[in-house]
Amino acid sequence: MSENRKVKLEIKDMTKLYDNGDGVEHINLKVYEGEIVTFLGPSGCGKTTILRTIGGFLDVTSGDITVDGQSIVALPPEKRPTAMVFQSYNLWPHMTIYENLAFGLKLRKIPKAEIDAEIKKHLALVSMSGTEKKYPGQLSGGQQQRIAIARSLMLKPSLLLLDEPFSALDAKIRQQMREELKKIQSDLGITVIFVTHDQEEAMSLSHRIVVMNKGKFEQVGTPAEIYDNPKTLHVASFIGEMNFIKRGGKTIAVRPENVSVRPGSGDDLDGTVRTIMLLGHYVVLNVQCGENVVKCNVDRELSDRLKIGDPVTLTFNKYSEFDTEAGFTPVAQ
Repeated sequence: MSENRKVKLEIKDMTKLYDNGDGVEHINLKVYEGEIVTFLGPSGCGKTTILRTIGGFLDVTSGDITVDGQSIVALPPEKRPTAMVFQSYNLWPHMTIYENLAFGLKLRKIPKAEIDAEIKKHLALVSMSGTEKKYPGQLSGGQQQRIAIARSLMLKPSLLLLDEPFSALDAKIRQQMREELKKIQSDLGITVIFVTHDQEEAMSLSHRIVVMNKGKFEQVGTPAEIYDNPKTLHVASFIGEMNFIKRGGKTIAVRPENVSVRPGSGDDLDGTVRTIMLLGHYVVLNVQCGENVVKCNVDRELSDRLKIGDPVTLTFNKYSEFDTEAGFTPVAQ
């Protein structure tokens, strides 16, 4: 990420603690204009807390948050240059879709003809043209979420905040929504902060990912950096599929596509074929190596020459090595 790019959002030594002592401490992050940055981590790791402090729905305990160089921590949510889309769609049930979308623009005294044009344009953007006269209760969850995103985009926020917006949708719709969001973001050049616990969503959407664990940043980087060079065992276990093999006091982490398999015994890691699963253009081989089961992605040509119980030799072409953490139990995912 080039340092010459304009910093859109900066979080400076921000702490937000709840009465029970939970929360996040000493958070520092720069987000550049036109980036999609995703906070990724398990429930309770602090990602939504950070998002809500940016949106103004939570006060910070200490530190500062700036957008375009201006501090926003003293501003109420409606005065901030941000728009937030929640998991629950927050549409007004007694208003039509048109009225829901027009509400914010009417407050800004935008002329009716312009409001009509904006609504038409944004409904088309989220593939919901023709729903102006419907009420939220007549739409599915996925459709309501599209309307909520359109409503936020119409306010032309400097920063769009999305809190697990697709988690209630089924897999196929979720995939479509990701693609649409990425296209909308790229067409409009907006800056997006996205929160999810879904690593595939984070990998497919983001320019950069912040992997969180227990209120701390474990790693910040591009999807490729985080996938190829995980900095901690937590990151290695949270992103993508990974084999973990304990050797001495170390844990070796190797991805299934980085394991070479040769029939027969050899000098490297010996094992026997446990299962063979065809997944379309490639095959997943599970190999029993002592107490470890190692998952390997191999091509059809090799798998056709193997059967369950055959001896094989494994070579790790690329792997990461970590000091084994107390309480960490490696499992092949």
